[in-house]
Amino acid sequence: MIHPAFTLIAAAALLAGVPVLAQQAAASKFDAPAPTPPFTDFRYESPGTTRKITPADLPAPYATKGVGNGPHMVPRPAGVWPKVPAGFKVEWFASDLHNPRQIRRAPNGDIFVAETAAGRIRVLRGIGADGKPQKIEVYANGLNEPFGLAFYPPGAEPQWLYVGNTDALVRLPYRNGDLKASGKPEKLADLPSGGHSTR
Repeated sequence: MIHPAFTLIAAAALLAGVPVLAQQAAASKFDAPAPTPPFTDFRYESPGTTRKITPADLPAPYATKGVGNGPHMVPRPAGVWPKVPAGFKVEWFASDLHNPRQIRRAPNGDIFVAETAAGRIRVLRGIGADGKPQKIEVYANGLNEPFGLAFYPPGAEPQWLYVGNTDALVRLPYRNGDLKASGKPEKLADLPSGGHSTR
């Protein structure tokens, strides 16, 4: 029997994992030759597998041209799902999220999702008989590329949801069960701009 918490964790991971998997599938043909060890691609990966790559395995600096190789969203290939360790289960939980980057579970079980490109935080509550959220709400919007999420103080009764925007650290009032923020974001600190927006 698979514990419900395992299903929840796997489902939450699926939110962020499906686009990445699709990108990997598009970037490497299924019939392409296997990469030369120690390098690999998604076809040969499985949970718990590690690989040691040393400086000797890498090309010398500037031996190869620098290229842009950004990800592109593509449909998930039929029958392709994330691989998970024994005892875990992957189910389709939610879709149509706009560039979801991080998830956090609130003490009451609600799932908070930072939608970076949309500038908002969504709340997914419950799991219905169909395996989908029973309720989806926008907790806050108008944020600047939110990424990091943290409830504070730790424990069963947090009072705040801290959000790492790309240019500032802000916090929003939070009480268990809130589906919408009861106040506007309070800026706590400016963050330097530029670089990768993973705050």
